Amino acid sequence: MRPSGRKLSEMRAVSIETGISKHAEGSCMIRMGDTHVLCTATIEDRVPPFIKGSGLGWVTAEYGMLPRSTTSRMRRESSAGKQQGRTVEIQRLIGRSLRAGVDRVALGERQITVDCDVIQADGGTRCASITGGWVALRLAVNKLMKAGNVISDPLISPVAAVSCGIYAGQPVLDLDYPEDSEAGVDGNFIMRGDGQLIEIQMSAEGATFSRDQMAHLLDLADSGVQELVELQLKAAE
Repeated sequence: MRPSGRKLSEMRAVSIETGISKHAEGSCMIRMGDTHVLCTATIEDRVPPFIKGSGLGWVTAEYGMLPRSTTSRMRRESSAGKQQGRTVEIQRLIGRSLRAGVDRVALGERQITVDCDVIQADGGTRCASITGGWVALRLAVNKLMKAGNVISDPLISPVAAVSCGIYAGQPVLDLDYPEDSEAGVDGNFIMRGDGQLIEIQMSAEGATFSRDQMAHLLDLADSGVQELVELQLKAAE
């Protein structure tokens, strides 16, 4: 039995509320159970120096957790003078995941920055950030297309992410914190809506896993991502 009482293949309750920020070109609040992330997208008519003049666009991301997003207060990274390694790793993951669903030629030579701020954490913050980040990106691109700044849609496919793992010997979908902290195997699956894999992060946290178990987890992730994609498309209508 899962601590939440959910079935092995059951997601947490997921909601995506758009239009959260009046200033950002695209914004949403994604809630995956008790994990809540504010995602905003900002369009800039510039690109990083390493692709300037190439005609290619760029999508990047920044990630952060508010001090009381967790059970005890965390020190702000700005007060420490540098980002933690975990933060850097997660925001790079978000950026490259979102870029995997973008036609950078069609985007044109401009940059879209997706900011993901964790308001409340209960496991799966990077997955929620990627999933909500795509919705903010979709809304920002919609504005570009409506203004006629982009001729063809640069978003190839939705991008979403979900965690899967082996908890109490059973493969489970969408781990919350009590499961994540005790899981024998923990993984994050990032996929496009067309079924293409972008990245899989899997690790043995106390127990090894077989190829058959890996295949089972991948099947669970695929069903979870498809559920998330439906919510993304509905939210971004």
